[in-house]
Amino acid sequence: MASPKTSAPVPTLAPLDLSTLMPTYIGPTWQRDEDGQFILPALTLGWEIAGWCHAYILDPNCDEDDPQPWEFTLEQLRFVLWWYAVDKTGRFIYRTGVLQRLKGWGKDPILAVLALVELVGPSRFSHFDATGFPVGKIHPAAWVQVVASSQPATVTTFEMFPRLMSKQLIADYNIDDGKELIRARGGRCRIVAVTANYRTLEGSRTTFTVLVETQHWVKGNNGHQMYDTIQSNATKGGNRFLAITNAYLPGEESVAEKMRRAHVAIVEGRAVDVGFLYDSVEAHPKTPLTPEGIMQAIPLIRGDSIWLDPLNVIAEVMKTDVSPARSRRMWLNQIVADEDALFEEDDWDDLRQVGERLSPNDEIVLGFDGGKSDDATALIAIRVRDAFVQPLLIEERPSGLDYWEVNREKVDAAVHGAFQRFKVRGFYADVSLWESYIAQWSARYGQQLEVKGPDLGGNAIGWDMRGATKRVTMANELLMQTILDGNLAHGDDTDPLNVTLRRHLLNARRRENGYGVSFGKESRESPKKVDGYAALMVAYAALNDLRQKVTTKSRTGQAWFF
Repeated sequence: MASPKTSAPVPTLAPLDLSTLMPTYIGPTWQRDEDGQFILPALTLGWEIAGWCHAYILDPNCDEDDPQPWEFTLEQLRFVLWWYAVDKTGRFIYRTGVLQRLKGWGKDPILAVLALVELVGPSRFSHFDATGFPVGKIHPAAWVQVVASSQPATVTTFEMFPRLMSKQLIADYNIDDGKELIRARGGRCRIVAVTANYRTLEGSRTTFTVLVETQHWVKGNNGHQMYDTIQSNATKGGNRFLAITNAYLPGEESVAEKMRRAHVAIVEGRAVDVGFLYDSVEAHPKTPLTPEGIMQAIPLIRGDSIWLDPLNVIAEVMKTDVSPARSRRMWLNQIVADEDALFEEDDWDDLRQVGERLSPNDEIVLGFDGGKSDDATALIAIRVRDAFVQPLLIEERPSGLDYWEVNREKVDAAVHGAFQRFKVRGFYADVSLWESYIAQWSARYGQQLEVKGPDLGGNAIGWDMRGATKRVTMANELLMQTILDGNLAHGDDTDPLNVTLRRHLLNARRRENGYGVSFGKESRESPKKVDGYAALMVAYAALNDLRQKVTTKSRTGQAWFF
């Protein structure tokens, strides 16, 4: 009798050790010395400011009948010490700052406290005392702006002020409290709420600006123009501004996203640090959205904000009407794309080649996707030898215009200019809305192209996406895999078209069908454009066909080299 066979052990995944999932700490607030102690600035107005706050500012959660002084948490205090750090001449080390934290951390209260400090506190360098320590003074004509993309955001901050201001503060500095304007010292100093209208910011003699919830500052609500104006005012007046934000949604091109990219450029040595303080605590990327994962993560990333109860966060995360990606942004302070996004930020950003651009006579392929009024129009080039991507044109409706049409003559000129500057070996174009132009381009340049579009009728360029689900899906999967494998490259943010293409790429959403994974917009009526990505996809399809043709010819003894 044969002996019974023993079953092979079933392989299992080792359980995730949550204790190893430590957060990412960004900024000097979190730097420690070799003994594990937090590093503090040698020279700062922060200590004097902390004492002034203890004397004049109230704990907003205390009873009106039992007022208690404001106390910074140790984490908040370290941030204040660094934000008000000065050099040996008394000049502030940082002129721009970002405080990025999870929802519920307490960004609004500290924002309001710092606004009051800038209004009538010792917020400016006066002199060094006998021991060499800096001493602060009141700005004689403080003009503090609290700026947000919507009125509710400024209302939240202004509702904090009455709860923070002690009777002593009001009496000593002659403060007149209003809903959108606070005056002090006989009207010489003020805090003003500003919403959405960037024109009200222009030429302002602002001494300090707080940017509220910059993850919501996008092009469509004038957020970009507000930010540009604030930067200009700060430069002219030699003043500072501080942004508070939650983790942003990649691809929206919010001001929060722009400021994070600026910080990364400094860290990577691609930009000069002229005084940019970025402070953030972000949960480990592998933190699971489970009760166990949240119970482990929240105590680590909330810092000293012990009022933030992990059990309450678990209750919010477990709600089925909030996407997991949104929960990660709000409660774990993680910068993640939506679940149906084709790419994460790093998938594209890791392919950046600083300072690289196409050169005249480079061999390229082109991809085109055209719109009329609502959709964008894009012309993308890819260099044949190394798959370097460069947008040559992306036209889209400017914000604030109810109706707009693309300048077809400009687009036509861009196509002709590409053939004049470069050696174009392939050109694929989606024909919708541009049939006559594509026919003209094909007639003029078709014979010199080494690969032809798949559309019938003698058109060398046409690559019609309508009714071509299988073809589009295969092209999309090919481009996705190429990007994820790191086999593509692109230029840096000094070219605005690279920024626009990045936005379009990060806007692209997964659309599964019977053939695989295609792409689309967030929704049919979404203003988040993907046309630059579509043009990139058909350009890469042309490059792939060219490579296939070269491979085929090399097998028959007709070797091409590029």
